[in-house]
Amino acid sequence: QVQLVESGGGLVQAGGSLRLSCVASGSTGSILVFGWYRQAPGKQRELVATVTTGGTTNYADSVKGRFTVSRDNAENMVYLQMSSLKPEDTALYSCYANARIRNLYNNYWGQGTQVTVSS
Repeated sequence: QVQLVESGGGLVQAGGSLRLSCVASGSTGSILVFGWYRQAPGKQRELVATVTTGGTTNYADSVKGRFTVSRDNAENMVYLQMSSLKPEDTALYSCYANARIRNLYNNYWGQGTQVTVSS
């Protein structure tokens, strides 16, 4: 099992920046992909960004050039640096991990941290 705890959300004005952090515990050595999803009120959860163990990143088109995902494998952490924030970025941001445990691939999510961008 993998447990994920996020921090760093808050209220920010449009154009501002925030940095989200997530720490993993449990079977952290089995994590293959680390990243972030978000869910706005009335909308489906969507992928924001992911990073593999080898450092390959993937971003939603809506955040490319504004958000940067990174991970610290030694500290079992993943970060999301968000810049040039827009009101449409307002959502609950959840940390995500895909881990291979006993030859099974499992997805894990944290409880989430709220990001609110005011216009």
